[in-house]
Amino acid sequence: MRVPVPWVFVLTYLLGAALESIRRSTILVEAGLVSTVAGAILFAAGAVIAGWGLVIFYKARTTTVPGKSSLTLVTWGPYRLTRNPMYVGLTLAYLGEAGLLKQIWPVLLLPLTIGYLHWVVIPVEEARLKEVFPDKYEQYRSRVRRWI
Repeated sequence: MRVPVPWVFVLTYLLGAALESIRRSTILVEAGLVSTVAGAILFAAGAVIAGWGLVIFYKARTTTVPGKSSLTLVTWGPYRLTRNPMYVGLTLAYLGEAGLLKQIWPVLLLPLTIGYLHWVVIPVEEARLKEVFPDKYEQYRSRVRRWI
């Protein structure tokens, strides 16, 4: 993976923001305060979830780089509910940012990022985890969903 995953979110969002400046949508603008409050909640929740996942990886002294071998199979904290809490958190924060800024184009582009994660990045990570922790990872995978 040449581009770190957080940057994939940032670059997709920036492309959406550029499209928004060319062709402004009024859908979220008309939502007013609802969009702002929902955006703030989503952004905060996403930041907490992604940050929590990242802190756990650092405490476990394992890699956050897709495709690199992990030293520890992390299965606690938010990893009890989803195998990819950092990606879930980044997705929520991305949606929250769009709500706060009242931009619809970034939301319309988000499926491209999710698809990239789902079909390119995550399979590489999962293959490496199966290689390093064959039985443990299969047990974990059987009880915890990929997303939510």
